[in-house]
Amino acid sequence: MLRCAVLDDYQNVALTMADWSRVGMMSFCEHFDDQDALVEAIGDYEIVVVMRERTPFPRALFERLPKLRLLVTSGMRNASVDLTAAAEHGVTVCGTASSSVPPAELAWALILGLARHLVPENTALRAGGPWQSTVGTDLHGSVLGLLGLGKIGEQMARIGQAFGMDVLAWSQNLTAERAEGLGVRRAGSLGELCAASDFLSVHVVLSERTRGLVGPAELALMKPSAYLVNTSRAAIVDQTALVDALRERRIAGAGLDVFETEPLPADHPLRTLPNVLATPHIGYVTRGNYHTYFREAVEDIDAFLDGAPIRVLGTV
Repeated sequence: MLRCAVLDDYQNVALTMADWSRVGMMSFCEHFDDQDALVEAIGDYEIVVVMRERTPFPRALFERLPKLRLLVTSGMRNASVDLTAAAEHGVTVCGTASSSVPPAELAWALILGLARHLVPENTALRAGGPWQSTVGTDLHGSVLGLLGLGKIGEQMARIGQAFGMDVLAWSQNLTAERAEGLGVRRAGSLGELCAASDFLSVHVVLSERTRGLVGPAELALMKPSAYLVNTSRAAIVDQTALVDALRERRIAGAGLDVFETEPLPADHPLRTLPNVLATPHIGYVTRGNYHTYFREAVEDIDAFLDGAPIRVLGTV
């Protein structure tokens, strides 16, 4: 029987969501920041299941795991796995399905939380503080700016329209036909999108073209009353410039679910800035998605053991 390690099972639920009986299964709830500790923990396992991009698998890690034969990632894309190195080391990499609905729902939770100051108002109520201390921002009639109009961006647009928002979108690949088909205005440039948005929500894939796409110049164009929401990937927004803009109140605030280093270091300013509403990368973390991830991970393992891998992302 081959041995399987599930990494970053933060909620300790992997064992309860699928039948792992064909492998000797071990779930690790703690995150391994140190590669030496990770190698010591999983060095004897032939199969490893990773959750999204919580633990990267670069070339250097594959070189230290000679027993590894199968790597399964949740989702059909994982930028933190070096597929070329995997193939060169004889490791098959498979994926699973993943719903785009939960991230859109979380983005709206952040938007609503920011607009109505839910955290400070709830904190004050629980502590016996002031009764009503903030003034909310209306969604109806405001501009929802979408950086990206793909699967998640489309959902964001439809919900924004239901709230009565004026939806404006831009991306490097967005066509006028795509925007018009969804009843969305297409911005002429990223700068126009940033300047016009009351809520700017990021929904593009991280790539060399999008890394640092929202930088100091773009943040400077945003209204002092505007909010930035990022549930995609942290590196799409220049993190130093974002922290500076928040500290100096050049934008009203930010709703963030993604960070360049995860878990976010304890002393990071994004943990304490009062105009930040942050969550620990839970956009995809729902019961439905987890059932899909772990059940399809087991399907991937069974197919691999039967000699006919499925949902292959990279193999020898």
